[in-house]
Amino acid sequence: MFRFIARRLLETIPVLLIIITATFFMIRFVPGGPFTSEKAVTPEIKANLEAHYGLNKPLYAQYFDYLGSLLKGDLGPSFKYPNRTVNEIIFDKLPVSLELGLTSLAVALILGITLGVIAAVKRNTWWDYLSSSIAMTGICIPTFVLGPVLVLFFAIYLGWFNASGWYTSYDRVLPAATLGLVYSAYVARLTRGGMLEILNQDYIRTARAKGASETRVILRHALRGGLLPVVSFLGPAIAGILTGSFVIETIFQIPGLGREFVNSAFNRDYTLVLGTVILYATLIITLNLIVDVVQVLLNPKLKFE
Repeated sequence: MFRFIARRLLETIPVLLIIITATFFMIRFVPGGPFTSEKAVTPEIKANLEAHYGLNKPLYAQYFDYLGSLLKGDLGPSFKYPNRTVNEIIFDKLPVSLELGLTSLAVALILGITLGVIAAVKRNTWWDYLSSSIAMTGICIPTFVLGPVLVLFFAIYLGWFNASGWYTSYDRVLPAATLGLVYSAYVARLTRGGMLEILNQDYIRTARAKGASETRVILRHALRGGLLPVVSFLGPAIAGILTGSFVIETIFQIPGLGREFVNSAFNRDYTLVLGTVILYATLIITLNLIVDVVQVLLNPKLKFE
């Protein structure tokens, strides 16, 4: 297992280098710059700012300077937030995005697995049809539609929650539900399919023949194998939740890293865009590795190769 993990970690180095290189040059070729604003600065001030941040150097020199700083763990200064570094901004905003992502993932797994198991156990009954209908509805409605609908009903009409903000525990409900409900639909369908396949296996019939209760059969024997498709889906799901938080944080005005990333793209804040992309890429690669390891541990037929 350790050899497998070490090899995968080594494989991430060229992947991250490609991501860094592509992002670095793409953001530089976007029209405008970090010092472009409605109130134009004088050429002298602009020249001084570019000299201060090293933007007057050739592009290849800026690229290698950035890589050198990155190797030291320095993501550089922010061009739009004076006296603040990208490291400070990320450490300040990341906990909010992680809390939103983990809460949304918990909603997706709890609701999705519950609906999937019920649909599989109650196959071809109204429970199955109801669970499948809920799952299809969640798949068809995107987050940028579901979010305003939930705000309209629960915040404006019923007044149970705030329409925006991140101040109390109640403010977490609507954003997490919006992001988690969409992915719970996929989890429910995958759980149902995996459970149906496992419930037809010989060892399940053997467990029932030995007198094991239906609850024990489902929770002890069938659920572990039935969740394998869900574990495989967790990699793309986590990536989708991380990138989907950009939309959710903008809709609900959440002071997280996703919203900061969107603002940095509009502001042409080169270093903040790069730092955020590197962080999200690293998180996605790491979480995909964890998912692969868990999948092998759950399925005895798979091996670390």
